Amino acid sequence: MAPIVVEKTADAPTPQAPQTPAPAASAFERPARQAPRPTAKISQGPHVGGRKALFPLLPSAPTAVGAAALLLAATGAVTIGSGAEEEITATATTAPKLYTHASALTGTSADLSSNTADVRERAVSRDSQREALEDAAAEELQAAAEAQAEERNAALAQLAASAEKQASKIAANAWSLPVSGYTLTAQFGYSSGLWASTHTGLDFAAPSGTPVMAVANATVTSTDWAGAYGNRIVLTHEDGTETWYCHLTSFNVSPGDTVNGGDQIGTVGSTGNSTGSHLHLEVRPGAGDAVDPYAALVAHGLQP
Repeated sequence: MAPIVVEKTADAPTPQAPQTPAPAASAFERPARQAPRPTAKISQGPHVGGRKALFPLLPSAPTAVGAAALLLAATGAVTIGSGAEEEITATATTAPKLYTHASALTGTSADLSSNTADVRERAVSRDSQREALEDAAAEELQAAAEAQAEERNAALAQLAASAEKQASKIAANAWSLPVSGYTLTAQFGYSSGLWASTHTGLDFAAPSGTPVMAVANATVTSTDWAGAYGNRIVLTHEDGTETWYCHLTSFNVSPGDTVNGGDQIGTVGSTGNSTGSHLHLEVRPGAGDAVDPYAALVAHGLQP
């Protein structure tokens, strides 16, 4: 029988407990120097294993702290979100909404607002107020224009009345020729032996007894004998001008009488320094020196 040989094998290596790696030092912290600790060798038996957790179903302390922080953050977000939603709800309830069109740029929606009628009513009210102001301004302008037109019409009416009065006065004071059917025989300024100096009037030759008329409205100043002038009538007109009618045969008026242009005041004769039947007419502005009667008649629209 063969002998049984038993080989001696080396003991299997004893398993060691897992080592927890030490946390890395922060980049901003300086690691503190620690005194060396005495180490002791612990003999391990052949069946020594890793240390187990006391409560295997619970997470470690760092994990629990992280989970708690996440839970708090989530709770705050929920609370803040709830408050914001309430604030948005309150704002949406109190603030009026308008019709808005959806926009791809702003993201607004096209929801219709229940307060659109109020907004439209306010807009209509503003338009009505503006129209009322415009109407009031137009009425004021129209009233001012009407008042100005009335003033202008009153001024025109006053001017027309004044012009009519002046025209009537001119017509009433219109001059007329003193004799009809006459011939001019001597002009103003002639000089001869017939006159002591120059001729101071205009001579109208006409048959004796021919009516002599006032050339314009006047008052009879005198009716008398005037030497070389013979029988003379002096009329004073409204502007102070005197007209003399000389060599008359008779008088038809008396001093103080009022006559109008064209009224008969006497008749043609040849009294005084006269060589024939004629009317000697003189014109004396302001009762002063004589002027050319021919020019005076022409100035009043007459052609002797």
